[in-house]
Amino acid sequence: MDEKTANQRQEKIIAPDLSVDLGGIILKNPVLAASGPFGYGREYGELTNFKDLAGIIVKGVSLEPWSGNPPPRITETPAGMLNAVGLQNPGLESFIKDDLPYLRTLDLRIIVNVVGCSIDEYAKVACRLSGEAGIDGLELNISCPNIKAGGMAFGTDPAATHLVVEAVRRETKLPLLVKLTPNVADIGIIARAAEEAGADGISLINTLSGMLIDTVKKRPLLGNAFGGLSGPAIMPVALRMVWQAAEAVRIPILGMGGITTADDALQFIMAGARAVAVGTGFFYNPELAKVLKTGLEQYLKKEGLAGLKQLEGIARF
Repeated sequence: MDEKTANQRQEKIIAPDLSVDLGGIILKNPVLAASGPFGYGREYGELTNFKDLAGIIVKGVSLEPWSGNPPPRITETPAGMLNAVGLQNPGLESFIKDDLPYLRTLDLRIIVNVVGCSIDEYAKVACRLSGEAGIDGLELNISCPNIKAGGMAFGTDPAATHLVVEAVRRETKLPLLVKLTPNVADIGIIARAAEEAGADGISLINTLSGMLIDTVKKRPLLGNAFGGLSGPAIMPVALRMVWQAAEAVRIPILGMGGITTADDALQFIMAGARAVAVGTGFFYNPELAKVLKTGLEQYLKKEGLAGLKQLEGIARF
């Protein structure tokens, strides 16, 4: 055996373990595509190598088709972007018929982001998806407006959070992540409500509420006036909230918000996240999953660590 072959074999033997258990969803590495920018997977089929990803959290799926908000829907901001797409999607049955067959062909964990305007809608979508093959988990987006409560988002009130998570939990045995809005005073209270209602994991953060104004037209730049702020600008806020949620719950956390480098991902893990998701970052670097995966592996090797578990929440201890 020559020296090169021996070194390759040795490297393979001591390669750190990147796999993680995210609330019952076993991931080969901790990098997921966040719901939204990655669409339903097909949109990035010719742009990225799926083998570097552990899974895709698909764009939101509602009971009936949603048309979304009026244009313009997207605008750039310093170190980020605002979007007011409005969770446009073709609806549950269209997703099952047109998108799920393609997703089943990918060697990835598939997590479906569920949206709704009432507890009944959330529960019906979860129940229907639970009977379909190829779905590894659900992500409950409770940043949606509760039309029966005057438009207040479910995720801004612990009682409403508990009710919607509890209702969905009754309808599915799939691993259930709950995606929380950052637009609250105390993220720990909301995270605990989700955990107590039966969530298997917490996903955060969603976008921050923001706006920009066109000073020439003297009107908001977005057709909906307000939008969701994402990108590197929100990372410090996201990191703080992951830290606070990790102190409040025992279930695993999926961290996201402005991740563009392996160092960013490491910070989330050290704050208490078990895995990370990338959204806006894919717009400018479709190969970002490879950058993160390679960077994490190199860090573990450099530190002489066997796996990511040794880093989870280490900054808080």
